[in-house]
Amino acid sequence: MRLVSTACIAALLFCAAHAAAQNFPAKPVKVIVTFTVGGAADLTARLIGDRLADMWKQQVVVENRIGAGGRIGVEAVHRSAPDGYTLLLFSNTHVINQALYKDQGFDLLKDFAPLGLTTSTPMVLAANPRVPIKSVKEFTELLRAQPGKVDYTTCGVATAHHFAMELYKHATNTYAVHIPHRGCSPAVADTVGGQIDLVVASLAAVLPFAKQGKLHIIGLTSEKRSPSAPEYPTFRESGLPELKDFAVENYYGFMAPAGTPKEVQAKIEADIRQVLAARELVTRLNNAGLDLFQYSPAQMTALVRADVDKFSAAIKIANIKPE
Repeated sequence: MRLVSTACIAALLFCAAHAAAQNFPAKPVKVIVTFTVGGAADLTARLIGDRLADMWKQQVVVENRIGAGGRIGVEAVHRSAPDGYTLLLFSNTHVINQALYKDQGFDLLKDFAPLGLTTSTPMVLAANPRVPIKSVKEFTELLRAQPGKVDYTTCGVATAHHFAMELYKHATNTYAVHIPHRGCSPAVADTVGGQIDLVVASLAAVLPFAKQGKLHIIGLTSEKRSPSAPEYPTFRESGLPELKDFAVENYYGFMAPAGTPKEVQAKIEADIRQVLAARELVTRLNNAGLDLFQYSPAQMTALVRADVDKFSAAIKIANIKPE
């Protein structure tokens, strides 16, 4: 009798979960973004969210919760009900935080359900035209010939841009002076103005100046060339054996609290995939400086796990002490 009752309960729970997924969403869905309005993460959430709202016939509300390096917003999602109605716009900044902070009160790999990666903003190394280099190989040769005499800037300390260069210098056994800025815009502006030689920033921030001849792009840190600017090679294409597997990505996607019904997770993932198949949306994303970067939940989990290890290594290389 007990076995029959257990089987009945299991069947009822399955039917309830299936019905919840079929009816999802029955009310507005909130997407928490841990970055300011107008940036790549915010645009990813809003452009995809608008299409999901059309599909679902429900509002998708983007809420920007900034502070504590993004941890405030992530914690808000962590504490929310695991029902699919509160989602996190996830980025590799959160992966860096996982490597940087010993105890955030949550674990990305245990306390969240991945819904897939969606977009990326490729990072590039670019130089002021006065710097006589055109390729990653020439840049590496310059650093080896003049160790410590070349300076560069990034969008800030402990950012993906910063760690991309730390990993590059470690791989090539070179040294250059890091002069960080607080944000990509001032970093790019000072490189254009000649106050500094080189910058690692987003392709979207650099490309307008490259087209005007005020900067030249040396290489992308990503695994593949960007469809937005396919003429620019990656670090991997430098011909240097120590960079043949080099890749540091800057990506965005969606997560839900752990415990969200599997059927609801699957529906959200499938619907996001469907809206990203629309050419008009892809064009709008590209125009905003975003490339498609689609990973399944399983692939996303594997990348997050690998990048926690990668950024942990970069933190040690940069001599930053985890807090």
